[in-house]
Amino acid sequence: MKNFILPFRDLVVSPGLTVPVLIDNQMSVACVKAAAKAGHQQIVLVPQHTWAYPTNVADIFNVGTIGDIVQILTLPDGAIHALVRTTDVVKLNETELNDGIFSAKVEPIVIMDDMNSEQTIMLRDMLADNMQTLASTSRKFKMDKLRNVIDNYPLPAFVDAVVQTADIDTDVAVKALCATSWSEKLMILLEAVKLMAETAKIEESINKRIHQQMENGRREAILQEKMRALQKEMGEDDGEADTANIRKKIQKSSMPAEAKEKAMNEWKRMRSMSPMSNEGGLLKTYLDELLSMPWGASDNAPIDLKHAREVLDSEHSGMDAVKERILEHIAVMKKTKSNQGSILCFVGAPGVGKTSLGKSIATALGRKYQRISLGGISDEAHFRGHRKTYIGAQTGRIMDALKRCKTNNPVIVLDEIDKMGRDWRGDPESALLEILDPEQNKTFRDHYLEVDFDLSNVMFIATANSLNMSNALKDRMEIIEIPGYSMDDKVKIAREHLIARAARDTGWNTDDIVMSDDAIKHLIQKYTSEQGVRQVQREITAVLRRSLLENDCADIKTEFTPEKIDELLSWRKSAGFSKKIGFGVNI
Repeated sequence: MKNFILPFRDLVVSPGLTVPVLIDNQMSVACVKAAAKAGHQQIVLVPQHTWAYPTNVADIFNVGTIGDIVQILTLPDGAIHALVRTTDVVKLNETELNDGIFSAKVEPIVIMDDMNSEQTIMLRDMLADNMQTLASTSRKFKMDKLRNVIDNYPLPAFVDAVVQTADIDTDVAVKALCATSWSEKLMILLEAVKLMAETAKIEESINKRIHQQMENGRREAILQEKMRALQKEMGEDDGEADTANIRKKIQKSSMPAEAKEKAMNEWKRMRSMSPMSNEGGLLKTYLDELLSMPWGASDNAPIDLKHAREVLDSEHSGMDAVKERILEHIAVMKKTKSNQGSILCFVGAPGVGKTSLGKSIATALGRKYQRISLGGISDEAHFRGHRKTYIGAQTGRIMDALKRCKTNNPVIVLDEIDKMGRDWRGDPESALLEILDPEQNKTFRDHYLEVDFDLSNVMFIATANSLNMSNALKDRMEIIEIPGYSMDDKVKIAREHLIARAARDTGWNTDDIVMSDDAIKHLIQKYTSEQGVRQVQREITAVLRRSLLENDCADIKTEFTPEKIDELLSWRKSAGFSKKIGFGVNI
């Protein structure tokens, strides 16, 4: 014979209890009435998977609690109040659904009577302690009622109270219901309650942290509002004034529409933030960098070829072919009113004047000058900058040079372009190829600024000691090789430039220095061996310095003959210093 089944929503009932049941669902009411009408007054309380009344066998569990219907009271609204005294845990077999009423054959699950064993009592106490911890953490229920159940009611009532009070998941409660001993039931519930307690602790810790952060943020916001109010009363509302000034600067700036739109969007974000917040400070720094760029500023000095020739001749002796090529380039710039033409790359030995030629070109054109050393650079960010998300982010060296010049058409010398490196951080050469390409550098985008900047007005000049560069890089530039100086050129450079520079470095009066061409030739031949004049400069300085030492720092008018030069520099040999040429002996 099959028993009628009463589905229960989120309710698992233990055996040995008298359970009051209020039933207002029509199908459930029909199920209870059918069980009473059948005459055997028994019904099976089975938990269900779904929230609504189950519509098929798969919607209910295959385990339940069978009990006797003790009392049925029909209420005026048609609902039923029934008392069911549960007796055993049963397993359902051959479950059927007829006209919305479930029925099945039941098979009792035998539960070992170990309520009074030491293990069961110990597990009950441990479960009670963990429930105490859960109650203090989650505050979802009070422990007083559960303590009363422990003291005054049997173990099935305690198990049922734990399931209902701690809101144990239905799957876990069913698993405990199927257990064949009370110690096993308690063990299953203990694991579930421990997990709930640990989860509650973590949630409480997170909630405390969030609450503290909210309190700190609220406190900071209140203090800042008070500070603003005080500053406003005292006429010192610098924060608001500064924000308004930045907006005016953006509106008056000559930056293109895309950059201006970007700046206004960032300004709106900054205005909505606290000026004391980290992100607010970063946004203000970004806007300051954006506004400091020379968007519409340029040097418009007219190009004068005669003046350019005079500057090159006065600052550089010899290298006539090189200077003529530079003047040709300047002539094209004057005619086209742009930087049309190849990027010049001066290649030569150290000390032949490659870098100083770039500075002379800037002077001849009446433009600002900046030098960027590329020796050892291996990170692409040196050119493209860092993204704002990085700590300590900043613009690339090209944008930084333009910012220092405060003009968008300076002369920028890329020094030692042949000594760039390459590693895992990126290939700086790829960024440099874009910078040196007139077709691409019109829309150069720095990673920090995140807007396009026109580099086509910048005159780039590169220097290198050798042609040890990639073909792609050499293809972007016109290679101009600067040969070493002849003896006559070195003597002329020393006479016109180096002696005066050495005198300035050592404090001499140039009128007190008498050095013939023969003496200069003697110094060059005996103490230097290079294509440039850098070592010549060092040796002349060494002669003047030694003379000061021997004359008690008095720059007495002295004729520096070849013999005098040898005498002043002879101490190196006796002191054991190397006299090898080219090692920068400058003691």
